[in-house]
Parts: sequence; structure tokens; C-alpha cells
Amino acid sequence: MSGHDEPLLPGEQVGYLGLGSNVGERRTQLQLAVDALPAHGVRVLRSSAVYDTDPVGEILDQPSFLNACLRIATALEPEQLLAACKAVEREQGRSLDPADGYVRHGPRPIDVDLLLLGERPYASERLTLPHAQVGERRFVLVPLLELDLALTLPDGTRLADRLAALPLDEGVRRAGDPLDVAATA
Repeated sequence: MSGHDEPLLPGEQVGYLGLGSNVGERRTQLQLAVDALPAHGVRVLRSSAVYDTDPVGEILDQPSFLNACLRIATALEPEQLLAACKAVEREQGRSLDPADGYVRHGPRPIDVDLLLLGERPYASERLTLPHAQVGERRFVLVPLLELDLALTLPDGTRLADRLAALPLDEGVRRAGDPLDVAATA
């Protein structure tokens, strides 16, 4: 990763989250996630602009997504931060239960993905950092690099180089200003 000018509190490290929504009032869903993160030990330092993006992956026949990335500061360890992200999703009505209509890669009111945290990689049964697809998806890289064009993976790979190598067929369109982080930092 690269340097940052935001002051960190003792024990905090910088991380990056990806937000996505394609159900309901998409921008409102993203803003609600930003607003909820501080109650879970996450300070939101900056937001990228918001992007309207085509669905990718296994289910292409669904509404387009609204995506943004956040630069955060937290003293949480990786597993704790993942739990905080999942708690925010649950608070906003996302269920991972097939009985509630959950389909992997299907429509969802909110997705809060942990993309990067600190300078070192991390791996467990539940979590891999950096996120396995952080360098593979245009809808992640465009807003992420807006926050810091010099971002690198722990192995030194420049994310700007990864973006330049991706095909241009994944639709990513700027759809609005950054989310409001003033009350969360």
C-alpha cells in the first residue's frame, strides 16, 4: 500500500472496503453502510465517487450495481473487521440464508467487502487479504485507485498496472459524488 496523510490513532491501521448495492435505493444503501461503520470500530476517512457498474460473475441477469470504495482506519484485527462488515450487511437486511432468497452473486441491498488492511497479507478459512479479486475487477479498481493511485499489494504489485491490464468490457460509469464521510471520521 502507499502513504496516507490522515492521522491515525494509536493501534490503528489503514484499510480499504468496497461497497456495492443493486436493490432498492442503491446510494442510500451505500450511505447507510458508511454511517453504520463507526459503531463497529471503523473510522471512514474517505470515499471514492460512486459508480454504476454492470453485473459480473455468475449471474449477469440482474440490475446494475452502485459501487464505491472507502479508505478506513481501524484498530480491529482482520477477522474482527470482517465481522464488522458482515454485521453492517445484516443490519441493512442482507441475509445469507437461501430460505430468505439468498443466491451467491445475486441481487443484494448491500455488500461490504474487506479489500485491503495494513501492509501484510492475511489468510484464514474465512478471509484472505488482500481480497482475492481486488486486482481482477474494474468495478473495484476504478474507485479504489481514485482514493490512492499509488496503491500496491503486499507483494509490490501496483494496482494501477493491474487495472491497465484488464479488458475494457466491464461497464463502470461514474454516477455521483463521493459518499458523505464527515460524520464518521
